[in-house]
Amino acid sequence: MTAELFYEVLMGELNARGGDPGGGYGLILDAAKRSRDDKLFQRAVEIALQSRSGDAALAAARAWKETIPESREARRFELQILIALNRIGETVEPLRAEIAATPQIERPFLMAVIARNYARATDKKLAASVVEQALSDETKNPATAGAAWATIGRLKLAAGDTSGALEAAIKGQEMDPSAEGPALLALELMDPSQPQAEPIVKRYLSNPKAQPEMRIAYARVLVEGRRYADATAELAALTRERPELPDPWLLLGSLQAQARQDAAADASLRRYISLVSGQNSQSDQNQDARDRGLSQAYLLMAQLAERRKDFAGADSWLARIDNADDLVGAQIRRASLLARQGKLAQARELVRSLPERTADEKKQKFFAEVQLLRDAKQYQAAYDMLGQASAATPADTDLIYDQAMVAEKLNRLDEMERLLRRLIELKPDNQNAYNALGYSFADRKVRLEEAKTLIQKAVQLAPDDPFIADSLGWVEFRLGNGAEAMRILEDAYKRRPDPEIGAHLGEVLWAQGQRDRALSIWKEASLADADNETLQETLKRLRVKL
Repeated sequence: MTAELFYEVLMGELNARGGDPGGGYGLILDAAKRSRDDKLFQRAVEIALQSRSGDAALAAARAWKETIPESREARRFELQILIALNRIGETVEPLRAEIAATPQIERPFLMAVIARNYARATDKKLAASVVEQALSDETKNPATAGAAWATIGRLKLAAGDTSGALEAAIKGQEMDPSAEGPALLALELMDPSQPQAEPIVKRYLSNPKAQPEMRIAYARVLVEGRRYADATAELAALTRERPELPDPWLLLGSLQAQARQDAAADASLRRYISLVSGQNSQSDQNQDARDRGLSQAYLLMAQLAERRKDFAGADSWLARIDNADDLVGAQIRRASLLARQGKLAQARELVRSLPERTADEKKQKFFAEVQLLRDAKQYQAAYDMLGQASAATPADTDLIYDQAMVAEKLNRLDEMERLLRRLIELKPDNQNAYNALGYSFADRKVRLEEAKTLIQKAVQLAPDDPFIADSLGWVEFRLGNGAEAMRILEDAYKRRPDPEIGAHLGEVLWAQGQRDRALSIWKEASLADADNETLQETLKRLRVKL
């Protein structure tokens, strides 16, 4: 560096830092052009960006590219600035040049960067169109077509063009069946309204080289869609093929516990705990994930022990949870165990003694104590607690809903209706309020047409909820539509074999003359939860002994 150049750079920096960024920018950019120095060009761009002068930053990046045409950094800065300025239409050629300069082995990573950068554009449709133009050659190359089409599809999805995104996923997989990108995109698109998405995922998973993480992700999407049987089948297959992977065992055990397959759940969760306990975490992030997974496994094992009425065993599993984020939940479960053993006062004291580090923890403690009272059938005390809290925060919809449910237990049905209608007024999209009010009418055989209207509104808000479907089936039964009731309840019970849904399905089957099948459903429901109130009331009213 000559003395003259050094002086120019020094003055440029002094101006930039001393309140004259425009003057500093001009001096640094001139020095960069004269010296053909990448770092000085980058510094000129940075000064312009710091002074929020996007046009000046773009001018510096383009001067950099003209002065040093072989500089990839110059092109990258130009691209990023154009995107930030929302001048998306000008990025086609720079993007093509960047792709052409990128070694083939690095292009899949570049595709991910492109998707991330262009997703920030204001005009997302234009962004998707520009990227599709720039990647036209890549979509024809079998080595890069999968990643290219997945990138185009992601941008179409960001623009709200789901059909275009699905078409991109299909084209990407046609060009490269082993590519993961199109399958990941299809996984995001999986929905009853997009039936073509799931076959893309399944086709990818049929490849022996498919990544196990993809199968786990697929199982999670199935769970989100309440397709528990399909998710269980996927995870069972994965644990057979790759028994050394811990995560599938945890998710499988969780599903088995939910389905009341307690012996299988116990085995799966013990396998998970054994595998994870033998691992050495390589990072804090891995350690956090390991701690969260173990906490979940311990909670599930405690739940299984509690079902066996092995309260000491359940408490020992809960005592193993030391993850700070899960500690409050674990202690609340321990309080519930105490209450089930008749130690309600001790249980309430345990909940009250828990720390309140956040407003959410304070609320969690409150509802935990209310639940202890409800479980102990001390409904008046629970109602009073909720009433006092609701008086302090009258717009809290969680408090209103819980108070309505306790009012029903106290047979204060007018009060329950008033509270639920207040909840609907405050939160018109609360499906639980419509469902609870409609079910209450149906169960008491009153205002059945209104009950059906309320429950149908709940179905519109949550079409995949099996418990709301159970309510709809029940009101159809009360209206005398036995065949339709059976159809709805059969589907709900298949999706979620819950004892309450089983009780209703059994009664409809009983009324339809299918008594052997009704007994079979009730026995299955009783094995899952023999103490379920709806099930016990149904059997007593129909004078059925299992």
